[in-house]
Amino acid sequence: MVDFLAENNHCGQAILRIVSCGNAIIAELLRLSEFVPGVFRLRNKADQQKYGEIIFDFSYFKGPELWEGKLEAKPDLQDLDDEFRENNIEILTRFYLAFQSVHKYIVDLNRYLDDLNEGIYIQQTIETVLLNEDGKQLLCEALYLYGVMLLVIDQKIEGEVRERMLVSYYRYSAARSADSNMDDICKLLRSTGYSSQPGAKRPANYPESYFSRVPINETFISMVIGRLRSDDIYNQVSAYPLPEHRSVALAPQASMLYVALYFDASILHTQQAKMREIVDKYFPDNWVISIYMGMCVNLAEAWEPYKAAKMALNYTLDLSNVKEQAGRCAAVRERVHTQVQQFLKEGCLREEMVLDNIPKLLNCLRDCNVAIRWMMLHTADSAYDPNNKRLRQIKDQVQTDSKYNPKILFQLLLDIAQFEFILKEMFKQMLSEKQTKWESYKTEGSERMTELADVFSGVKPLTRVEKNENLQAWFREIAKQIMSLNYDDSTAAGRKTVQLIQALEEVQEFHQLESNLQICQFLADTRKFLHQMIRTINIKEEVLITMQIVGDLSYAWQLIDSFTSIMQESIRASPSMVTKLRATFLKLASALDMPLLRINQANSPDLLSVSQYYSGELVSYVRKVLQIIPESMFTSLLKIIKLQTHDIIEVPTRLDKDKLRDYAQLVPRYEVAKLTHAISIFTEGILMMKTTLVGIIKVDPKQLLEDGIRKELVKRVALALHRGLIFNPRAKPSELMPKLKDMAATMDGFHRSFEYIQDYVNIYGLKIWQEEVSRIINYNVEQECNNFLRTKIQDWQSMYQSTHIPIPTFAPVDESATFIGRLCREILRITDPKSACYIDPLNTWYDLRTHQEVSNSRLFSEIQDTLGTFGLNGLDRLLCFMIVKELQNFLSMFQKTVLRDKGVHDALKSLTNAVNPLKGIVANCVKVYSTAVTKTQRIWPAYLDAIMKVGQMQILRRQIANELNYSCRFDSKHLAAALENLNEAILADIEAHYQDPSLPYPKEDNTLLYEITAYLEAAGIHTPLNKIYITTKRLPYFPIVNFLFLISQLPKLQYSKNLGMVCRKPADPIDWPPLVLGLLTLLKQFHSRYTEQFLALIGQFVRSMMEQCTSQKVPEMPADVVGALLFLEDYVRYAKLPRRVVEAHVPSFIFDEFRTVM
Repeated sequence: MVDFLAENNHCGQAILRIVSCGNAIIAELLRLSEFVPGVFRLRNKADQQKYGEIIFDFSYFKGPELWEGKLEAKPDLQDLDDEFRENNIEILTRFYLAFQSVHKYIVDLNRYLDDLNEGIYIQQTIETVLLNEDGKQLLCEALYLYGVMLLVIDQKIEGEVRERMLVSYYRYSAARSADSNMDDICKLLRSTGYSSQPGAKRPANYPESYFSRVPINETFISMVIGRLRSDDIYNQVSAYPLPEHRSVALAPQASMLYVALYFDASILHTQQAKMREIVDKYFPDNWVISIYMGMCVNLAEAWEPYKAAKMALNYTLDLSNVKEQAGRCAAVRERVHTQVQQFLKEGCLREEMVLDNIPKLLNCLRDCNVAIRWMMLHTADSAYDPNNKRLRQIKDQVQTDSKYNPKILFQLLLDIAQFEFILKEMFKQMLSEKQTKWESYKTEGSERMTELADVFSGVKPLTRVEKNENLQAWFREIAKQIMSLNYDDSTAAGRKTVQLIQALEEVQEFHQLESNLQICQFLADTRKFLHQMIRTINIKEEVLITMQIVGDLSYAWQLIDSFTSIMQESIRASPSMVTKLRATFLKLASALDMPLLRINQANSPDLLSVSQYYSGELVSYVRKVLQIIPESMFTSLLKIIKLQTHDIIEVPTRLDKDKLRDYAQLVPRYEVAKLTHAISIFTEGILMMKTTLVGIIKVDPKQLLEDGIRKELVKRVALALHRGLIFNPRAKPSELMPKLKDMAATMDGFHRSFEYIQDYVNIYGLKIWQEEVSRIINYNVEQECNNFLRTKIQDWQSMYQSTHIPIPTFAPVDESATFIGRLCREILRITDPKSACYIDPLNTWYDLRTHQEVSNSRLFSEIQDTLGTFGLNGLDRLLCFMIVKELQNFLSMFQKTVLRDKGVHDALKSLTNAVNPLKGIVANCVKVYSTAVTKTQRIWPAYLDAIMKVGQMQILRRQIANELNYSCRFDSKHLAAALENLNEAILADIEAHYQDPSLPYPKEDNTLLYEITAYLEAAGIHTPLNKIYITTKRLPYFPIVNFLFLISQLPKLQYSKNLGMVCRKPADPIDWPPLVLGLLTLLKQFHSRYTEQFLALIGQFVRSMMEQCTSQKVPEMPADVVGALLFLEDYVRYAKLPRRVVEAHVPSFIFDEFRTVM
């Protein structure tokens, strides 16, 4: 008969592919369960208020038109819905595909069973497949994996969350009409009412009603349960010969049976005989089982609602039986622990000793692993509901009678892992050298016999042995016999070797050869070689396989986490403990064999992703345990920082010798040396762990240490920035500068200590510092900018966030999401044009009421000292987003209030008619302008607010660019020079291209311009005022509206010779530089002809007003004309426009007269 798993056996390959797919689906579900978007849980009030009306459960399907109608009636909700879709469709699709694959799995399994029944696979039926060893295993696994999938989904992704995600996918997905499975998937995965929260009540008929949502062939279920009840389908009993180990030998099968029974709950309810048989066979001495990759279940709780199952389990859960099992386990544990410690003593596990005692060593391994398994499962907190009195009682009984001590149990686990690791390595080496050694022993033995034959030939006179032809011939024959031994036929060779040893013993006795010590030595050596040959031939791979089966630790995949604190404490006490832990982690890696076996057999492309998931999980756990080393290092580092900054005085370059003792400071310096030594010991501890392959991921201890240090640094710096940059908006004066100074001192302390420690732990301190601090700041800027983005950047999409070195996130303390937002908003608050006046020549802000200095350019130097270039750059980027938001709001306001207001519209129309042509002079200008201003009065407050905000942020951006450029020229003059030259060269080339299109220009796919812009902005070599922030369309009356706005604001300002234009009344606050820069920025977003028209209107205003003054013989230049001329002067200066631009609209003699006024 063809092998069931052979490639040409379609029946075997089909079920193998289904089972392989099942393991891959479970891995994907476990992976995705960590990425459930929190918003679908609707846990907090904010989420409920914001998203409650756009996230629906399955009640949506009762009347989708009604719900969609409600959404369409509210444009704001529709907008939020669109934004929500853009942000979540990718992850929703991934979840949906996983849910769909679960449904497809059971459909494929049912189809396979139908094909078997219909005879599609020739000569194969369910009965014949169940008779085959591989077939039997695969059919049982297929049903079991489906049950596990459903349990995993219910445990990891709550029912309500599943429903909301499926409805959201259905609403947002374009492919929904083509997908006919949606109804079936929703039926299968609708909420069961189950909750994984501790103390939650179990729903009625759960999980059997959940398992029966897709009908499965009842005969198949019955036959699978029958096989699992009666057979040892994995032949594991051979690895556990002792009867008391039978339940452990059958544990994987017991887990499968536990899941399979829910597909036929009548057995659990009513069939007492069957349940009695199951309990007697699988659960006579255990009641906590691991279902899949460490998911634990307590049968006392799980089988509580089922009459037959509960009765059958009563004997196992009887307190006398619990006491007996716990007592026996304690006795075994104490006995084997002593044995293992004995074996682990230096020099005990030698090759000869191992080969002579294989059964004894394996028995010790079995006893030890069985005891650990029983103790870990039956004392696990997760297996007992604290609200259940009976379970609490059983747990207390177990802990008392088994003398449970987690530290002792963990020590035993460490020792047995080390013991197994050494044994496995020895066996692997012996297996690889087995044939070579056997052949060398055979040659040595044969040569000894040949030499003895020569001794009895009489040819060698010095030996003083008489010639004996019989013995000579006999020894030659023995030599031939030894050489004829065949390695490949080990059984015959072994038998023959034993006979040869006996013959050599007999020849020594019968021929009185004892008298000659030399001959005796030769015979003894040959017998020794023959013994070694027997030992070597007995080194079989079966021993390694048995060790692998016995050493399985997959049941502890999740339970091991409860020992993390013990592991960390022991590492803190003795860093060399890491080497022992390595063996434990490798033992835990054996859990990967179970899910990967079938995937590997099926040659499935899922092998890599599933291996990476489980290996990644294990490596993350290794990192978590070993993180105690960087944590302890940083604790010592903080003490060093404190000593270096507060206690140790810096030694001056020149020093009086009588002051030498004061500067010696022996006690603090000794303390620093002691702490430094402790840090280097920790480093040494982690580096003792050799490079290890955990699953398919290579773990390099040096990299592990560096990542750990990075993680701890990120955690501490992020926390310091979060706590240090929280401001009280009511504080007078502002807390900004003091907090920045404190923060700068904190960051400097981190930086100095990191610099100090780098040589002791052999890392590139400065590189790590710059990379991680820039990552923290960039990530926080990214998260803050998310508030301004429609499509948010999620954590798993962020280029700055990392799984191994995560940047912690903190709950917002105000409207800002992060510290960078709080810093930015505090700067905007204290420099707000409504309360502060900016004096451009001094780069300083003064309070409008008290005239006290509020802030100056030193602020940005302080931010540079605190957050570095990355911080200033991030602040600049955030201000860009804020400007964009303000400009967008301004445009929507312009559309709503200016263009749709009939009164305003008519006033603008009549003014346009009055001022045309722009080159002319407006007759009766004062009346014309004042009438237009009066009619449009109501639109200016909102207009002023938007312009001032944009102008204020542009001032801040100019200050930041100035600080960045200054520090770049100071700290990196070569970079600054190279960037300036490259920038000028590229601009010259682009200008040349526009004059002569045949010359080169960067192509669309060339990233040069994009990349150089990032460098230029970081070095402050850019002009914020020239930046285009938004794309705009043509707006009617736009230049005339801006002109009217300007002349409406001029009366609020007055000219001061010392300060320029300042606010006339603090009660009606307005600041000149933000006004000019705001208007400049706004006009920059539109076509340049709008700017020309705007300047022409101001020019016409100046000419008309001057004309009226001259005709009315008013000697002084009106204040509004002074303001308008000053605006033109400042506009040209800020925009870096040539003088002729304004002189085209205002005659130069008016400017000359204006300067006399100044």
